[in-house]
Amino acid sequence: MTGYAAGTADLARGRLSVELRSVNSRYLDVQCRIAEELRASEPALRELIAARITRGKIDCRVTFGAQAVPAGAVSLDSAALENLKRLAAEARKAFPDSAPMQVGEVLRWPGIIAEAPLDDEALRTSILELARRVVAELCEARMREGARLAAIVAARVEEMHRRVIEVAPLVPEALAAYQAKLGERLREALGSADAERIRAEVAVFAMRSDVDEELTRLATHLDEVKRTLGQSGAVGKRLDFLAQELNREANTLASKAAGIKIADCALELKLLIEQVREQVQNIE
Repeated sequence: MTGYAAGTADLARGRLSVELRSVNSRYLDVQCRIAEELRASEPALRELIAARITRGKIDCRVTFGAQAVPAGAVSLDSAALENLKRLAAEARKAFPDSAPMQVGEVLRWPGIIAEAPLDDEALRTSILELARRVVAELCEARMREGARLAAIVAARVEEMHRRVIEVAPLVPEALAAYQAKLGERLREALGSADAERIRAEVAVFAMRSDVDEELTRLATHLDEVKRTLGQSGAVGKRLDFLAQELNREANTLASKAAGIKIADCALELKLLIEQVREQVQNIE
């Protein structure tokens, strides 16, 4: 299912941002785009997402925008400062006419200002806390879409139920008409064939054209789809399997159809089943 969620958190050293995008996929595929200094949080992020989501391609983006460092968080690196003094003294010996370094130049010298290091553990905790909120928001968005998809699937299932109920009474009539027509053609083709031979051929045809079992299985699978839609939790893979079974039975019904109306019903069922299959692949 598709969805989008994002959140930010203001920390002492900058702004943390977590963004999640979800698109349809039969399996779970998590792609993380994380700044290098935050990379240690990736395994925990993947675990957090996988605990709540089982299907979909998830794009997870985590960024940290550093802000100006507070005055209390910086100081001069005494070792670097001493080393700079030594280098400056040596340089003045080599170039006695050169001007001494200004304070601004000293402060801009690489390594002179020492910033307090980021607390990696605190930052990791902040990332996971924010990610939990964003994942929960994404799941809510996916649930809303899932409810809409479930309503569409339920409507298609009801329509298929009506088709199965409508076609059931047509089967005996279609079989009788087709058997009579087959018997007449056999008499014309075989000429002197006895009645026993004709009855045997008609019986074989009747056995091959009996679709009661297919109609029963179709109704059973449709009932199972409705029951599954009413369950909580992940049901997408179960619905996908049931759609495959429905398609199998509809194909058999079409191949054994003894009349135009039954064949038309089988075709309509296949179209409805294909619509269901397209939707259930997006349901978690």
